[in-house]
Amino acid sequence: MLRAISALVGAAFVLALGFALFGSVSGLITDPPAKTAAEEFYKHPKELELASNGMMGRFDPVQLQRGFKVYSEVCSNCHSLGHVAFRDLTKIGYTPAQVKKIASDWDAKSKQPIVDPKTGERTDRGNTPSDHFPTVYYPGQGNPPDLSLITKARHEGTAYVYSLLTGYTDQPAEVLKKFPEATVPDGLYYNPYFPALNIAMPPPLASDGQVTYDDGTKSTVDQNAKDVAAFLTWAAEPELEQRHGLGLAVLGFLVILTLLAFGAYRNIWRDQKH
Repeated sequence: MLRAISALVGAAFVLALGFALFGSVSGLITDPPAKTAAEEFYKHPKELELASNGMMGRFDPVQLQRGFKVYSEVCSNCHSLGHVAFRDLTKIGYTPAQVKKIASDWDAKSKQPIVDPKTGERTDRGNTPSDHFPTVYYPGQGNPPDLSLITKARHEGTAYVYSLLTGYTDQPAEVLKKFPEATVPDGLYYNPYFPALNIAMPPPLASDGQVTYDDGTKSTVDQNAKDVAAFLTWAAEPELEQRHGLGLAVLGFLVILTLLAFGAYRNIWRDQKH
């Protein structure tokens, strides 16, 4: 008797849950929640083909140097690269002498903060190759985002950087037609590749020829964006090539080990009935 009552109570409970689930799902289907302008008009990053893509991807040092030039002449005025040291630039083809000059010239942008251990007085000194890129700071406004790990911190980070830099445009009339309250606020800029659609950063790459490449590559907004996205990918993961090589070596080892294990199995159990 008790078992029958328990079964009835359980069945009633399951039935109640079923009705609740059905009501929730049918409500979402017949009356879906209203979308916001950001949800409807946000665009996913564009495809970006780089030499570092894929399992066999390797960095292109020439492109990385172009990307560093874009970063140093455009992006570094606002954004730090705190996880990268000046001497790391030797990994993308710069000579020690060139790195020393880059660090020395960086003094015009920002120096290394130091504190006198005796007096507690804050001062600064020039940059050396062993230093990390100094932090960009605006009194009263704080620190703009550091770009060292930006391609790791954002979904589809490399493509996100490229799309964001090339995505500035006038707000489409369709947005205001559907969402009259979605006017771009003063001081912000419309960019459909930014999740909120409106971003405080003005277009960093405003026109072609903004950066002059040493290797003669034509400088366009699109090319600048590709190159700096490639450089920031390297900054976030400079060991990418080694990781790819190690991964392939591990896969090769596992294949050989599997073949040896299968051969041993066939040799040991070949006379045994299964």
